[in-house]
Amino acid sequence: MSSRTALQALAAAALVTAFVLPLPARQEPVGPTGPLTWSRCLDQPVSWYGSAEAVRVAGQVLLYQRRSGGWPKNIDMARTLSAADRGIIEREKAEPDATIDNGATTTQLRFLGRVHAATQTSRFREAFNAGFDYLLAAQYPNGGWPQFYPLRDDYSRRITFNDDAMVRVLEVLRDAAGGEAPFAWVDARRRARAADAVTRGTALMLMAQIRVAGRLTAWCAQHDETTLAPAGARTYEHPSLSGSESVGILRFLMSIPNPPADVVASVDAGVDWLRGAQITGLRVEQRADATLQGGFDRVVVRDPAGTEIARGLTAYSSADAERIRGRRSAELEALLGYRGRDEMIHRDDLVLV
Repeated sequence: MSSRTALQALAAAALVTAFVLPLPARQEPVGPTGPLTWSRCLDQPVSWYGSAEAVRVAGQVLLYQRRSGGWPKNIDMARTLSAADRGIIEREKAEPDATIDNGATTTQLRFLGRVHAATQTSRFREAFNAGFDYLLAAQYPNGGWPQFYPLRDDYSRRITFNDDAMVRVLEVLRDAAGGEAPFAWVDARRRARAADAVTRGTALMLMAQIRVAGRLTAWCAQHDETTLAPAGARTYEHPSLSGSESVGILRFLMSIPNPPADVVASVDAGVDWLRGAQITGLRVEQRADATLQGGFDRVVVRDPAGTEIARGLTAYSSADAERIRGRRSAELEALLGYRGRDEMIHRDDLVLV
């Protein structure tokens, strides 16, 4: 598709921050590529997934699995567990905190898929099937997914494109439906249900694309689960056109073989919007400030000669960013009413373009 090169040049893939719990004071697990944490469990050689260490981690993944079939987020499931740890985790199985946020559930399914493909162990297949069925059950009739399931009475009920949550779900279901590695062993009934879920999810993406003055543009991080209107989430997450989430959606749409005309139109419109949203005439300065962690502050200043060298995920909505523009980081909480990041865009969320 002709828009692919333009999209890749205009924006980077959304960066998902990995939250890893600190390891206790015991022997650190090690994989073939170095110290093993959950964030690296999908980065191992194919042969590793049949190893004793992979089986150990997979056993812990089963321990963390909720009775709903999904998994909670922001947990290092590779860390060595004590007997006391296991007791605590076992008592949390009924918690209603299973989610697709921050890679939860989709990462566990990819990991268990690899370990089962390598070991043919029935308990891993059964846990995978329960997690797979959780994703299918969590889908709204209109094709979208909430952030948490079972549903909560808060913003997490919104259709969640934020941090590529729904895109990751669709990618797992798409790969399983097509029998892609490591999901070739998934049964025909689940593969058929996954294919239907992907079809409905893709149609939802097209319906949710925001029109401005009659023209297709981009997507919000969250959309209302009934009306599909762009919706807010936390205090600082206002309804908006989101470059990061739109890139993830567009890349998914561009992965569709022989795309129909409505998908092509959606991608072309999204790329046009990204082109129009490109920022020039600004540069970032680093200024000494002994009151801040690290001893400096970063500010954006106007510069006619400034050119874009990087793009990242902002920690603030456009409305809040306007309120704090040009102010010192120490003033942010008083201005906004909540404590956010000291940086508008942290270097961990920044990529060169």
